Amino acid sequence: MESFGRLLNIMDELRAKCPWDNKQTIESLRHLTIEETYELADAIIEKDMDGIRKELGDILLHIVFYAKIASENGDFNITDVIEGICEKLLFRHPHVFGNVSVNDAEDVKKNWENLKIKEGNKSILGGVPNSLPAMVKAHRVQDKVRAVGFDWEVREQVWEKIEEELGELKVEIEHMDVEKMESEFGDLFFSMVNAARLYGIDPEAALERTNKKFIKRFNYLEQQTINNGRSLTSMTLEEMELIWEEAKNVSVHTI
Repeated sequence: MESFGRLLNIMDELRAKCPWDNKQTIESLRHLTIEETYELADAIIEKDMDGIRKELGDILLHIVFYAKIASENGDFNITDVIEGICEKLLFRHPHVFGNVSVNDAEDVKKNWENLKIKEGNKSILGGVPNSLPAMVKAHRVQDKVRAVGFDWEVREQVWEKIEEELGELKVEIEHMDVEKMESEFGDLFFSMVNAARLYGIDPEAALERTNKKFIKRFNYLEQQTINNGRSLTSMTLEEMELIWEEAKNVSVHTI
């Protein structure tokens, strides 16, 4: 509590005395908050606990910053923010703070969605932000409808759906109808995200790990090419693939 009070006091001083902090608005902070959130996500992917600690601090600063600006405008203050989340947690966890019984985490999620409807959400999917990245949104949408029972009875069934979508995509590729190909690619991606969810895989994290792996291996390929006095543009694909395979073996230990 003492540390949080210190942070609030520092925020007051910055807002009063720092030209940059003083001119910020809720709107001007938005893109910075998004950036900080992605930096936290990066630290989580890397399992960098010190990085996670630092990024959580940055996000906490943003929360305090937004509340400070809102309090100056008479909209709300940090106490309102904290009390609001406390009341929400109490209301949405009747199995902890009330007399509702649950068997497992799935029961908790089902209760959670029903309680959100009681709070005023008009639809199960009403709380999914429009600005979420497409893959994250697909995963969130699927997770939400699962909470009300709209899901595969047996998770292995999803592979039949994936094969079906892949077949439909191949048909449209043969016709080279770009609009329909895009639609079928979307259906295939959506089904793949569904499969990831059903098997407990975070598709965004999985793809990002592959991105990082590819980047590291390509950087190795590029560096080895430079070390050999060559240029990638002067090499054949076969030559590059030899170094790429080497990068894969090195990656077991260092990449």
